[in-house]
Amino acid sequence: MNENTSVEDRCRGVLVGLAAGDRIGGPIRMAVRLAESLIDCERFDPSDILNRYLSWWREGAFDTGPVSERVFSLLAAGMPIQKVTAQVHREFNSMTAGCNPAHRSPPFAMFAAIPDNALADFAMTEARLTHFDPMAGEIAATVNQLCRSLIRGVYWDEALRKCVRLDDQDGPGNNGGYAPDVFRAAVYFVNQSACFAEALDRSMAFAGPSNYCPVLVGAIAGGRWGTSAISTSSLAHVDILPRVKAAAEALAAGWDESE
Repeated sequence: MNENTSVEDRCRGVLVGLAAGDRIGGPIRMAVRLAESLIDCERFDPSDILNRYLSWWREGAFDTGPVSERVFSLLAAGMPIQKVTAQVHREFNSMTAGCNPAHRSPPFAMFAAIPDNALADFAMTEARLTHFDPMAGEIAATVNQLCRSLIRGVYWDEALRKCVRLDDQDGPGNNGGYAPDVFRAAVYFVNQSACFAEALDRSMAFAGPSNYCPVLVGAIAGGRWGTSAISTSSLAHVDILPRVKAAAEALAAGWDESE
């Protein structure tokens, strides 16, 4: 943790950092819609969130990941939500443990009205809107728990010890989109770096053209070092930056340094 940052700065850093790490633009568009749903509804409303995702899909969504893309297409065709995710799970040969829920859900950690002990349930419930495999939700929950600890000002090493899925790491592992692998790599780069820019640069060199690890690196590193550590140049590609900053500011306003 940077002792010079405030809880509000670290909160903003999660969403702004996610935007910095997302070099294609889909995850941040989903994350900002989740953030705006929390702000507008003043609570977690899965139906509202799903409607926002689906509306975006109908407008020409991109980089949703193949699982969410297929879910949205079946919903748009009229299939009931109760049947959609199981159908997609079968179509994908039970391989629906991708990183999209972990990418889009960090606004839960930023929303101060959600108690710490409810984060995991909310993240897993949100993940099930698109991903049938519970592993996708478990990793999303872990990401949110880590980001929440960082927002609260818990030192990095202690926050990691609270992270139930953290194992000893000799390296970042592989650069695929399986949620546990993406999380492992993201934690590795944030843990091994001295600042936001170093963590993001190293993760991008590792990831290559894939948009997996850097998205989580941005969110986690943003929570660790705060939005004040994120350079303007690292956000030059974010074409919805005013919207991202507005959502981040609204969520940050819910925190009180005296907690």
